[in-house]
Amino acid sequence: MAMYNRKLVERHLKPEGPGIQYVVVNSKGVMFEYAGGFADIRQRIPIDRNTTMAAFSMTKPLTAIAMLQLIETNRIKLDDKAGSVIDHPYDPDITVMQLLNHTSGIPNPLPLQWVHTPEQHKRFDENFALQKVLQNNPDQNSRPGEKYRYSNIGYWLLGKIIENVTKQKYSEYVTQHILAPLIIKPEELGFAIVRPENHAHGYLAMYSLMNLVKGLLLDKNVLGEYEGNWLRINDVYLDGPAFGGAIGSASAFGRILQDLLGEHAVLLSDSMRDLLFQQINSNIPMTPGWHIGKQAGIRHFFKEGGGAGFHCEMRLYRDRGIASVVMANQSGFDVKKFLCDLDAEFLK
Repeated sequence: MAMYNRKLVERHLKPEGPGIQYVVVNSKGVMFEYAGGFADIRQRIPIDRNTTMAAFSMTKPLTAIAMLQLIETNRIKLDDKAGSVIDHPYDPDITVMQLLNHTSGIPNPLPLQWVHTPEQHKRFDENFALQKVLQNNPDQNSRPGEKYRYSNIGYWLLGKIIENVTKQKYSEYVTQHILAPLIIKPEELGFAIVRPENHAHGYLAMYSLMNLVKGLLLDKNVLGEYEGNWLRINDVYLDGPAFGGAIGSASAFGRILQDLLGEHAVLLSDSMRDLLFQQINSNIPMTPGWHIGKQAGIRHFFKEGGGAGFHCEMRLYRDRGIASVVMANQSGFDVKKFLCDLDAEFLK
């Protein structure tokens, strides 16, 4: 069975190109794991299970878990107005829950340029960057609670709520209260490239639409050199860690999913875990931090993440007691087709 699944995985890889990590877990442990392809094409360094990659929006469930932990300890409430905790230019009636399930009406401009280099990271001023984004995007797309509109700015604001409530940096809170309880080390998952030699380069295919328009979307400092048929993307940090700053391996994300599948989770009480997967509005296929989809008629909760050089997605099939993660160091990798093809083998 394992060899059969490896062959299915390898059908999705390009020869001499970037690679992937794929892991399937249940509450007891790892059911299947694969790592292959290159983390560095020029140096021919392979991806292994410990290689880290940028997770981008796959960070958002971590932000949602952090918020529910604060709600559970009565440090904030779901129906609290966001403006009672942080300053923002939008409707004063926007609530914490509306930020969590993307019904705040806050705009969502393309965030590809909201990045900075590792060299800039130590002196980077996140609050200044956020204020600039808010000033440039002051108008709402809809009234609070009116409709679903995905917003990275909304999750950036959630990160600032977490900081104001806890008096900790967002990354420090998540590390202390989500990663450390599961014995996930900073070099496995966190908000920094702890071991550059163990971090995959991101890539764009030379013959791709994204490569054609890259100059219009990406800062020139992000673009590296061609390595064969692949354009290397230089390492970056996202300006707002709460909407997409996590850096880690599929294996580490799998351990978070494994906890959420257990009889009782370490991270949340049973009632808060149920809320994490509760569809608040029947017309909106969303829960706090997760989208709702179907695979062969089986409901799953998922979060996709993508940016220049990387693409990933994790799924949790709560009714079946399994979850999966795929992370790829290429922008154009079709994570949805991959998970639909591979997860089907474990849902039979």
